[in-house]
Amino acid sequence: MIRDANPRGTFDPPGHRPDAAPLERRSEHWYDAHPQGFTSADRETTTVLFGGATTLHDRLIESGLKGLGYQARALPCPDTESLRVGKEFGNRGQCNPTYFTVGNLLRYLIALRDEQGLSTERIVRDYAFVTAGACGPCRFGMYATEYRKALRDAGFEGFRVMTFQNSGNLWQRSSGGTGLALTPRFFVTLLKAIVAADVLVAFGYRTRPYERVAGSTDAALSQCRDIVASALAAGKSVVRALHWSRRVLQDIEVDRLRPKPKVSVIGEFWAMTTEGDGNYRLQRFLESEGAECEVQPVAAFVLYGVWQIEHDTRERMRLLGTTGGALRRRLAAAAAGRWALQTMFSVFARAVGLEGFHLPNMGELARVSRAHYAIELRGGEGHMEVGKFIQASEGNKAHLVLSVKPFGCMPSSGVSDGVQALVTARHTNTDFLPIETTGDGAVNVYSRVQMALF
Repeated sequence: MIRDANPRGTFDPPGHRPDAAPLERRSEHWYDAHPQGFTSADRETTTVLFGGATTLHDRLIESGLKGLGYQARALPCPDTESLRVGKEFGNRGQCNPTYFTVGNLLRYLIALRDEQGLSTERIVRDYAFVTAGACGPCRFGMYATEYRKALRDAGFEGFRVMTFQNSGNLWQRSSGGTGLALTPRFFVTLLKAIVAADVLVAFGYRTRPYERVAGSTDAALSQCRDIVASALAAGKSVVRALHWSRRVLQDIEVDRLRPKPKVSVIGEFWAMTTEGDGNYRLQRFLESEGAECEVQPVAAFVLYGVWQIEHDTRERMRLLGTTGGALRRRLAAAAAGRWALQTMFSVFARAVGLEGFHLPNMGELARVSRAHYAIELRGGEGHMEVGKFIQASEGNKAHLVLSVKPFGCMPSSGVSDGVQALVTARHTNTDFLPIETTGDGAVNVYSRVQMALF
């Protein structure tokens, strides 16, 4: 009888000893190594670059950060040249905001190097860029990697790109202390700048179509911007600055008897917020065609984030069958934050004379959207695009809802718009027009908007 020499049924290579220690196998995984050092010692020497909202928002945030002791600088509004540079150094198939914002940063750094004569080493050492991440199926949420790839190809290897979303980057701790001190004062100052810009921007869009003297609204808003920016930089009362701004805005002569179609601009956050070539300067085009624009406040997206915390915490409490402990404290903290943000917005709006304008009720938006869209889907604006259209239609708040999304935006174009065909068939009081921005083809977009308006 032949006995099996290896009863374990495994193959032992020549020279193998059963008592030998097993070989340790290590796999070297790729990771996007990049410097992220930004300590308290760097605050006086490092200029923090940022951008992405309206020009007014960026200017007030810059002033607020300077008031906290940071060397901050807002980038200019991206234009078609930024798009060209972004496509030159970026990967293929990126979404529109990525090309515009990446190209905008590169243009600024290239100008520092080629026009102002700064060395690449000094730019990498003395400048850093701060941006916000995204979530869900959004490729824009991965664009920090796209930034670093484009920066390497443009000759700025090692330039710091830091995101708000990744706790291991911007908020890291080092021996020199944190670069940005996340104190209550920091967050309150940031919210003050955002909300103050929101109410001034909303006032401008409500007033500009009815001004008797062309350009008077923009001139008044420019003065208000300087007043509020000075208050933020000096750490003084923003409410008082808005009261002073109200005196300036009251001097605008308007004729409210002019009939105007009202257009509510919704969609992907960056595309509906920017005021440059990223959305073909759509808001100004609508006004030139005789319409009044209703824009979405940036603070609404902050409120959406608070709603997510409240909703998810309640769901966890329901699934776990508990109502106490840390979950209840988290829910209470989120509710307090929501109340504080809504109160701040109301106070600032009254101070500047903005009547009848308030942040959306996130609970109501979720309620009206739930029948058509899963509110647990969080890509892009989530269910808010659906809910905003339903509210505009059922409440007769707008003649036209214009949904703006960038070319290649998966959560907004591919997800939110997919359900709008059914929603618009059931809610017919308001017209709905989705448009996709690519950076070129403005004539086609303008033509579609004109056909919807007239």
